[in-house]
Amino acid sequence: MAEKMNIRKYEIFLKVTELGSITRAAEALETTQSGVSHAITTLEEDFGFTLFARSRNGVTLTDAGERIIPTVRAIINYNERLEQTVASIHGLNAGTVRIGTFTSVAVHWLPGMIKSFQDKYPNIEFRLLNGDYYDVDVWLSEGAIDIGFVTLPFEQKGCEIIPLAEDRLLAILPPEHPLAGAGTFPIEKARSEPFIGLLESSDHDARRALEAAGIKPNLKFSTKDDYAILAMVENGLGMSIVPELLISGRNDRLAVLPLDPPATRTLALAVASFETASPATKCFAEHVKAWVGERFRAVR
Repeated sequence: MAEKMNIRKYEIFLKVTELGSITRAAEALETTQSGVSHAITTLEEDFGFTLFARSRNGVTLTDAGERIIPTVRAIINYNERLEQTVASIHGLNAGTVRIGTFTSVAVHWLPGMIKSFQDKYPNIEFRLLNGDYYDVDVWLSEGAIDIGFVTLPFEQKGCEIIPLAEDRLLAILPPEHPLAGAGTFPIEKARSEPFIGLLESSDHDARRALEAAGIKPNLKFSTKDDYAILAMVENGLGMSIVPELLISGRNDRLAVLPLDPPATRTLALAVASFETASPATKCFAEHVKAWVGERFRAVR
């Protein structure tokens, strides 16, 4: 069976799984639809079972397909590490780093981090996945990413954690709000003010601050989109608590107030294992630590 397999087939299999469509997978991989179909069919023949259930809406994994996903990811990951190790022996800077992150880091940190890194290592490629805290957790557990930006405490076992920086949590209100001109926002007020929050799976920051103060907010709206929260507050639909990094450099019509009592989140980097991480992943992780340390308050 091994002789029939190759890494390209596995990559195609994972891309079809990710997108749920042979057509979209072919477009993403810049190949033909028939080529993708042939690769999947060949894999199914090699394995002796069906990987996908086909329908008009696309394809979904069968139970058998679900069971082989972790092993297929591991094969691709180890192949990438092998290629990078061989490249480093030849004195080359090559490889791919797969990063999972959330909005504030994706917008305000990653572009600068990647630009300064590629000034030194122009041949390193990046694949970026942007979601929320829950998404990053899942991507790490599935092996879909090499590095994930997370907040502490981070409870996934097996990951090695690099604390990066403290980020203040701030109250945001409509500019015409009666408290807009106050020096601070008493967190107690969240009991009565209309509150706009993220979905529960991602709302770790505000929820921890509120729970620490013994406050149950007057929740009116929930969304998965950080910037949707800003827009809703700007339009007078309520108030929220967000990280300072999220609103850094923005010019939304918002009243921004420190919380009373103060609250922060701790940003960190999670790596599945430094022992098995690729040379490019290790190098980028060290670069991230240094980049943040030069610009933000380090975690003690």
